[in-house]
Amino acid sequence: MKYDVIVVGAGPVGSTAARYAAMNGAKVLLLEEHASIGSPVGCTGLLSTRAVEECDLKPTDEFVFNSVRGAFVHAPDGQCLPVDGKHTRAYVVSRKNFDRALAVMAVEEGVELSLKTRAIGFEKENSETGTGTTGEGGKKETGSPVKLRIVKNGKPETVSASVVIGADGVKSRIASYAGLGRPARVLPGIQVEAPYASEDSDFVELFPGSSAPGFFAWTVPLDEKISRIGLAIDPELAFRNGYGENSPLYYLEKLLRSNPCIKTRYSGGMLDFVVGGIPVGPQDKTYTGGVLLAGDAAGQAKPTSGGGVYTGAFAAKIAGRVAAEAALENDTSANRLSEYDRLWRKGLAKELEIGMKIHDYMGKLEDKQLNELIGSLNTPSILDTITEYGDMDHPSILMRKLMFSGNSLRLMKAFGTFIKTLF
Repeated sequence: MKYDVIVVGAGPVGSTAARYAAMNGAKVLLLEEHASIGSPVGCTGLLSTRAVEECDLKPTDEFVFNSVRGAFVHAPDGQCLPVDGKHTRAYVVSRKNFDRALAVMAVEEGVELSLKTRAIGFEKENSETGTGTTGEGGKKETGSPVKLRIVKNGKPETVSASVVIGADGVKSRIASYAGLGRPARVLPGIQVEAPYASEDSDFVELFPGSSAPGFFAWTVPLDEKISRIGLAIDPELAFRNGYGENSPLYYLEKLLRSNPCIKTRYSGGMLDFVVGGIPVGPQDKTYTGGVLLAGDAAGQAKPTSGGGVYTGAFAAKIAGRVAAEAALENDTSANRLSEYDRLWRKGLAKELEIGMKIHDYMGKLEDKQLNELIGSLNTPSILDTITEYGDMDHPSILMRKLMFSGNSLRLMKAFGTFIKTLF
């Protein structure tokens, strides 16, 4: 029952981390608390083309329902900003099939997968100098194993590993057991899959403003007749701004019942129902002796869109490699594992920081301000710039292009001093 690396959580991030650890020579155990991979679903299922590529997958009919090339952004006053990417920018996927494809890839690489297995604690607390277990004479050992207590098929067991990777989502138990805390914020979300006559199934629809205080609502088409309709909110902003409710269900019911754009095309009822949370803002540290965090457990979701597969897979590859190398070197100290934190932040931290500024700014705008902002963007030259440089995974690229375009004065009036604070 001794492994080099144990990964907790067999979602896209966990399966990718486990696969990369195995590819780097480690003996790997992948734990999933549910009876099957990819269920229950806690995600919209809209993945950028880059996210699928980052997971080392090619889009296939096995998991892709629909391809999306753009978005209709609906202002609170009803005006629409059409953003056309001209070619496929994202896929609407079956998360169950997508997750299973990645788990199969991990198993094919030699990863041992254990379903219906839940982590319930460490036998010893972790420390900054080692994994927290004690060797002979009571001294800390840089290569001491982490002993993870689990419940497998209802029976308690203990397994040990040189490194444990927590990829167990927004409510990560591993983060809690390791004393690494939580992401800065969690936005509760809700979504239904329902009969909905899309205006154009190549486009998602976005509804910022009081429809979903602090974030936005969406429709994501599976085809011309079925869409995923949902939203996420910032409960503190919802309460503070006097909307009277901070329940996502309240806002979803109101959206389906009252939004002029949606109510005429929503046929009633639902085919599926999903709730979840979007972590916004990573912890100060995503490592300690013998433990790494990746994906939602590390708060690596994009603050602008809420997507976490691209960023999580990017970090997972690093986590798997660093964990394997550290385990085989018999040095799993915090100092050794800090390489992971440094490398994923080098690739993602700036984008997440800018995304957080955009998120905070947009979330605090009143409906009247959003109407003015969306109206100011609705010009041919700006839309052309958005089409050329718009990027779900790297919004800073578009912001820079807009800043230094011929529309900079117009945008400065719309954004005020906000753009100056971005870079």
